[in-house]
Amino acid sequence: MAVGLALPFSAFAADHEVQMLNKGSDGTPMVFEPLVVKAAPGDTVTFVPTDKSHNSASMKDGLPDGAEMWKGKANEKITVTVTEEGVYMYQCTPHLGMGMIGAIVVGKPANLETVKALKYPGKAKVTAEKIFAEIETSNGS
Repeated sequence: MAVGLALPFSAFAADHEVQMLNKGSDGTPMVFEPLVVKAAPGDTVTFVPTDKSHNSASMKDGLPDGAEMWKGKANEKITVTVTEEGVYMYQCTPHLGMGMIGAIVVGKPANLETVKALKYPGKAKVTAEKIFAEIETSNGS
């Protein structure tokens, strides 16, 4: 009897947690940890305001086609469900220029070239390069 197959898809979804930090484990200021989350369609990502004054918001034009944008409030936990395959770029709005960005990769990073072409201000450009290197390394590109 295949009872497990009758469960809804969401019953198998994972929740990934991302910490919003003033200082990362390697000493980097204003970071999301982990920097890159690998997820499957239907998974959730919960952003935890471990340190104060941070939020999580999707970046304009930084999501796969069909994905919903989000914007959490400062100091509030927010959970996002990822449904579309691709790269989801997000930021801490007040600390974007300080490099506080991150990425969620759902399945294959189909829109990687699109998110690489976005404008990343200040130190976010250096963080974006780290993110893209990690994505390319983990996907055998």
